[in-house]
Amino acid sequence: MTFSLRIPTTYLIIRHLTLTPRRFFANRNILKLNERKILQNVIPRLTPDFEKQLIGEAQTIYCGFDPTAESLHIGNLLVLICLLHCQRAGHSPIVLIGGATARIGDPSGKNVERPFLSDALVETNVTKIKEKIDEIFANHEWHFWKNEKHKLPALRIVNNADWYQKRNVIDFMSKEARHVRMGDLLSRTNVKSRIESPEGLSLNEFSYQLFQAYDWYHLFQTYGCAVQLGGNDQTGNMQSGHDFIKRATGKSVFGLTVPLVKSSTGDKLGKSAGNAVWLSAAKTSPFELFQFLRNTPDADVEQMLTLFTFDPMKEIADLMKRHKAQPELYQAQMHLAQQVVLLIHGEAGLESARRCTAALFQSSAEALAGLSADELQSLYRGMPTTELLLEPGLTLLDLVMKAKCFPRREDAERVIQQGGVSINHRRIQQANYVLVYGEHVLPSDATLIRVGKKNFYLVRWKKDIS
Repeated sequence: MTFSLRIPTTYLIIRHLTLTPRRFFANRNILKLNERKILQNVIPRLTPDFEKQLIGEAQTIYCGFDPTAESLHIGNLLVLICLLHCQRAGHSPIVLIGGATARIGDPSGKNVERPFLSDALVETNVTKIKEKIDEIFANHEWHFWKNEKHKLPALRIVNNADWYQKRNVIDFMSKEARHVRMGDLLSRTNVKSRIESPEGLSLNEFSYQLFQAYDWYHLFQTYGCAVQLGGNDQTGNMQSGHDFIKRATGKSVFGLTVPLVKSSTGDKLGKSAGNAVWLSAAKTSPFELFQFLRNTPDADVEQMLTLFTFDPMKEIADLMKRHKAQPELYQAQMHLAQQVVLLIHGEAGLESARRCTAALFQSSAEALAGLSADELQSLYRGMPTTELLLEPGLTLLDLVMKAKCFPRREDAERVIQQGGVSINHRRIQQANYVLVYGEHVLPSDATLIRVGKKNFYLVRWKKDIS
């Protein structure tokens, strides 16, 4: 069902008289989530009791991610932004990292079984994801939280491996599995489709619902967590968690799903030729993220601003008016890119993206000089990189051959003489031109070679320690 929050008329009349400032802000914020279309469905359904919960006391709300990679991707970001909106409203946020469930594998949305992950790999992924989530919440508080009168509730990050390591399988099955019904598990769409597929469904993936359900139960018992956030592909798992807690405690909990964001052409957000846009700077640099968002089509940018920024709806509407009046300035896309990069990578990341953008479009040695070697690498992702020692008398011809820009020396000489080779955006047409450290090596101890218009090579210069 479509999420719709109905506020009684009497509440609208008396809210200024009866609510504390924190509760007033929370209620307004919940309304904004609905206005922004961040919330899609309520699990199991929207009820008057749940409305009272949202209007009344502050809640503890959690979302979870399995560390199956070393980074979350931008598709996961909407869930985190929704959790941040809840934190802004005075609710206590929990992020659960599935150090245990990553080893099992969630069949939701998958056609084949997830590959086996070693304990060491999972632990590394847990650490990196936790660091990035901490960074995002810190960036939000520093750059986006404007209400100095109200301190944000503290973020809590938990790892479900911490409680599963204390349980043995017999104890867990005898005490916890009794709260789950086979008929319910088998009725889930993702389970049925996998069972009927040629690949089938393994027992460990089938049991995933039990473990995620218990996770919610554990958080409910430990922290009073009665609300879970997740993508709409988690509907079945949320329902299993709701049913588990209802049978075990007699109390009701609720899940809120966020939509799967797609472009106007139907493509999943963050998917480009099969490659995800990651939140980790090591996998997707701030510059690459900035350019991805800067290239958002006009048909999608208003939706993206609504979902991925904290700007009031009126400010977004005003920005869209200015953008439509002068679309060639890309004001909406630039603002979107700045806001999201600032949230994910902080001020240093945004400045790096700006430097790289200037270097890309100015095509000058001066702009390149302001970049680190890693920023240069991100500027031309995938370009071949070579480490060399700058020896006295090294010529341009020597350089392009050692950097493997050409298969044969005669080819290199010909292209150089024709003006087809540039060093740090400066064309050199003499093959025997001797390279000089202060002139042809950037402050980052790197040199950018361009052959033709689109072929780039990076040389990182090693220090002579002899």
